[in-house]
Order: sequence, then C-alpha cells, then structure tokens
Amino acid sequence: MLTLEDLGIGGLKIYQDDKLYRFTSDAVRLSEFAKVKRGDEVADLCSGSGIVGLHLYALNKEAIKSVTFFEMQTPLYELSLKTIEYNGLEKKFSAVNKRLQDIDKNFYGKFSLVVCNPPYMRADSGEHDADPSVAACKREIYLSLEELVFAASRVLKFGGRACIVHRADRLVDLFCAMRRYNLEPKRLQLVCAAEKEPYLFMTEGVKGGKSGLKILKNINN
Repeated sequence: MLTLEDLGIGGLKIYQDDKLYRFTSDAVRLSEFAKVKRGDEVADLCSGSGIVGLHLYALNKEAIKSVTFFEMQTPLYELSLKTIEYNGLEKKFSAVNKRLQDIDKNFYGKFSLVVCNPPYMRADSGEHDADPSVAACKREIYLSLEELVFAASRVLKFGGRACIVHRADRLVDLFCAMRRYNLEPKRLQLVCAAEKEPYLFMTEGVKGGKSGLKILKNINN
C-alpha cells in the first residue's frame, strides 16, 4: 500500500510502499553524519525512495544547490519522482533510473558530495529475501562494493566528499576500495547497540585527500 510519511523536519513528506523496500534509521543517521557545504551539488547513490537525499536537504535547505537521485529499480525511482513532485522540489531535485555501472559521462566529476546507503551483504552470504526487489536492496546482487566506490569516485569532483554507511564487519573492505579509487577516508563514526560492540559505521572520504582519519565519538542506541 502506498503511504505518504512525514519526515518530521522541514515540512517535507516522502512516499513509501509496503510492497517495496522501506528505509531504516541508518539512512537518517547518514544524512545527519554528512557535512554539507554551501553550494553543494549532491548525488544520492542507491537512493531507493529518496530518503537520504531528502532528509539531508531538509537539514540543509539553504546550503544545498541540488540533489540527484540514482536508483536502478524502477518502482523505487518512481516513488522518488512522486516525492519530488509532492514537495514541489522540481527545481532542485532530479532522479536517474539507471545502474551505477552505467552512469552517463555527463555526470562524471559533477558532484561535490555523494551520500550512499548501499546493500550491506555479499550476494553469496546467507538466505536471500523472497522478494527479489528487497533482496537487491540488502545484498550485492547487482552492485558490488567495489563498483559502488568506483561510481562514487567517478561522479565526484576533485576534493569532493563521499559519505557512506555500512555494516561494521565490512569496514576494511570499504576502506581498501576507497583508497583504490582515490577516496581517502577522513572521518569515521561507529554506531553501537547498548552495551554491545559496534554494528554499523559511517565514513567520509575525500577524493584526492591526504591521509589522516578523524575518529568521532561512538553513537550509542
């Protein structure tokens, strides 16, 4: 069933469909972690229904110049279009229905900030969800971690930032891929459940940045 949900900030609302993948608190945490600079042109990769880019905009309306959603699954892409239209954001928001591996060259080097809440699990790990569209959002079936980082690096300007959220046990995988594609990790924040080890992390990498990682205080649920 199609629903229209209030973000609780900025007077904005987002369309969701209970037959499709619904966003989690990880997406909201990422939008709060990302640091926006005035005039930023933002690419939201693996955007789903558009929660990260929309919430980021709600937090930074005056600073953000534009937001572009990139989502390969057509039903989720169409939800993001409905959300853009409902909120009257056509002048600042756009959406692209395409695999990240196939992004048009006119997007290369265009963006100053990338945000991404990607599939967390390897394609060959564990039992897949029965719904293929949900499985594609959770697992690297159509997009590997390596391909994601490569795409982020391609669309970023030199000096641009990529903010990514991922599972804690994939941190080394992500950092290695980031360095391979000239994204130097600069900030790291871990998310922990009460009295337990970290299960999630958020990081920011700078394209062409110098080495030097700042580790922020953990977030405790």
